[in-house]
Amino acid sequence: MQQQTVSLPSGDLTVRIDGPDSGHAVLLLPADDDGADVFDDTAARLTTSDLRTVTLEPGVSPNDTDLVALLDALGLPWVNLVGRGEGADRAWSLAARTFGRVSSLVVIDRGHPAVRDDSACPAVELRTTMVVVDPAFAEEASATSRYVYGDYRVVTLDSSTPDAAAAALATEIVMRTSAW
Repeated sequence: MQQQTVSLPSGDLTVRIDGPDSGHAVLLLPADDDGADVFDDTAARLTTSDLRTVTLEPGVSPNDTDLVALLDALGLPWVNLVGRGEGADRAWSLAARTFGRVSSLVVIDRGHPAVRDDSACPAVELRTTMVVVDPAFAEEASATSRYVYGDYRVVTLDSSTPDAAAAALATEIVMRTSAW
């Protein structure tokens, strides 16, 4: 993966980029406390599937305006969006507020913010998958369906082996990058 620093309205942001410039890109938003390599195995698999990946460093909290500026700076007219933890919260917000810039959404163990009493986030209108790794999020995944106006899937992953979890997550992302 190559690192690139991008100037945004709120300051510089470093991202890690991998994969071909094929027109299909995936923006990976980690949780604030994730390790820098949290999406490395998944990104490698996505690259094999001919997808470009852009991974934010954990611990940064760009707002929607910054994320759109990031997409513009990288020449990405639209992305498939993946989020985990606080990154999933940012993903829900961006997907709900920027029609046409996000083509699909995959979130991990984080339902729509309205399920958690944050009514400021509108519903999303695109293909969405909620990946449930921790069974404690199963009820939240079910309740999220009323805030997704489009195809909505809930997928439960067995996270007993990191390699199997990365493969299953990559499969869900690849499925969402296709319009069929």
